[in-house]
Amino acid sequence: MSRKKTLNDLTSGQKKGLGVLSSIQFLLAGAALVDIWRRPGREIRGPKAAWSAACAVNFIGPISYFVFGRRRS
Repeated sequence: MSRKKTLNDLTSGQKKGLGVLSSIQFLLAGAALVDIWRRPGREIRGPKAAWSAACAVNFIGPISYFVFGRRRS
């Protein structure tokens, strides 16, 4: 039976890639959450709480909010 890989088992390139992807994820989620709570509710499709929860779903949640959650003026 093989053991699970740990962070120490990754190459330096893999660690850098993981760091970049993690940073992008946190920035996307942060930008989406700031936009959700600053934008008036009438300009958002659906409840703010639901979109806030969706932001916790990796890249899909924040991207979905920016594509589908905001109403166009």
